[in-house]
Amino acid sequence: VKELYKAFEVCLKDNEKTVIGMRYGLFGGKEYTQREIADMLGISRSYVSRIEKKAVEKLRTEFERHR
Repeated sequence: VKELYKAFEVCLKDNEKTVIGMRYGLFGGKEYTQREIADMLGISRSYVSRIEKKAVEKLRTEFERHR
């Protein structure tokens, strides 16, 4: 879990951190749908989806590098 938070802080841009944090309820927060996040941030749901996909891929790559 510590590695996840380290990768989260090091690898992701601010908008990616925001979307991933909200989407998966990190740091004790509520989990939101892509539509809810889009509405809160004033962006499209498809843009939220693209941000999420890119961020998850960055985290996956970082974990695979350290295996």
